[in-house]
Amino acid sequence: MYYWLIIESSDFILNIIVDKVELKSINLEIHQLESSLKLWFTERKGCIVAFSGGVDSALVLYLSRLFLTKEQTIGVISKSESLKTKDFEVAQDFASTYDITLATIKTEELKDSAYQANPINRCYYCKSHLYNFLNVVKEQFPEYTVLNGTNKDDLGDYRPGLEAAKEYAVRSPLAEIGLGKKEVRELAKHYGLPIWDKPASPCLSSRIPYGQAVTSKKLTQIEAAENILNNKGFKDVRVRHYGDECKIEVPKLDIERLEKESEALFFEINKLGFSNCIIDKEGLVSGKLNRTHV
Repeated sequence: MYYWLIIESSDFILNIIVDKVELKSINLEIHQLESSLKLWFTERKGCIVAFSGGVDSALVLYLSRLFLTKEQTIGVISKSESLKTKDFEVAQDFASTYDITLATIKTEELKDSAYQANPINRCYYCKSHLYNFLNVVKEQFPEYTVLNGTNKDDLGDYRPGLEAAKEYAVRSPLAEIGLGKKEVRELAKHYGLPIWDKPASPCLSSRIPYGQAVTSKKLTQIEAAENILNNKGFKDVRVRHYGDECKIEVPKLDIERLEKESEALFFEINKLGFSNCIIDKEGLVSGKLNRTHV
């Protein structure tokens, strides 16, 4: 019995040593990342950051403020109909918390017939409008660099908005340093950013299948339906808009609970103008609507 306890104790000590080695490795990696990021930002005269309220652009905005000054850091967010109201409020709170100048613009991309038609490169038109406005801001600060929150993993996805960024010479520090989605969240957590674990929240237009017009009414329906689900504890959710019908995506682990609560939830969602709600049994897949068109 005594010998058994000695073995267990040794294993415990070994685990502690391993944990310390792993923690030291993580801390070293973060320190190296910080050094690379500090060098990247301090080479700028100032930064104008396209801010959406998501973790990627929030980290870029925070790093600019951290390594530069308040006067050298300007966040810009578009009060667009395709941006969730909650995300706009999160962005405002974030900027206030970290003493960051936040400018609000209104891009009104729904007035663009090319965007409204919802082609497979819809995101290109959206980002073109956004970056055009950011260039207007840049005219007041000609030496500043316009940045976005694109990370390394985004480069391997279908993102026509990247072409717009290239045309407008928008820089992507996270991608340039080599940070993917996982590293972005780890670094945001390291800095204690309250949105480090915020679920991804693509623009509301991404819930509408390509070729089906983007309208203000549809965007309002989608946002309201997702708010109903969020308020019932489904944090990560997509409501895909198929005319009178909607398809609901939640992570696979949440599907069973959604099925149990579906009667009451669907009753509320149907009031928004949907005649039928369907639970997507595959679960939540980001960019699912790209499959049949890209």
